[in-house]
Amino acid sequence: MSSKKNRARASKDTAPRKYKKKTSALITERVTYVDYKDVDLLSRFMSDRAKIRNRRVSGNDVQQQREVANAIKVAREMALLPYARRVSTQRTRPPREGRTGRDRDAEARTEAMGRAPDEVADEAAVDAVDALDTGGADVNETDTEE
Repeated sequence: MSSKKNRARASKDTAPRKYKKKTSALITERVTYVDYKDVDLLSRFMSDRAKIRNRRVSGNDVQQQREVANAIKVAREMALLPYARRVSTQRTRPPREGRTGRDRDAEARTEAMGRAPDEVADEAAVDAVDALDTGGADVNETDTEE
């Protein structure tokens, strides 16, 4: 007797999905030998992060996939292809409660001092301008020893 699992699996096998098998770039370009120096051809079989694409995605048969993978590995060793590429965008967590982390830390610091964030920013700007006017000397230090 067959179990429930086998009966469920048999129903899927009776009506398999019909899909068109991908054709490999090696077949369309009639490549007989995969050369590790042909970087343009090999880069077609790599993802944007420089990973080797699998057979299902590239459409290669087993022998073609082995040849492509070995050629990519040799080209990487010869520094013709990268082992990995950096991604230009970084994934970050969205800020909680509608605030960014830096704003929240600045607000916490100013609340600990007992002043509003705008007052602290204005005071820092005034101090910076005064320091520039006096040639770098602190504004609070005046010559009272005359």
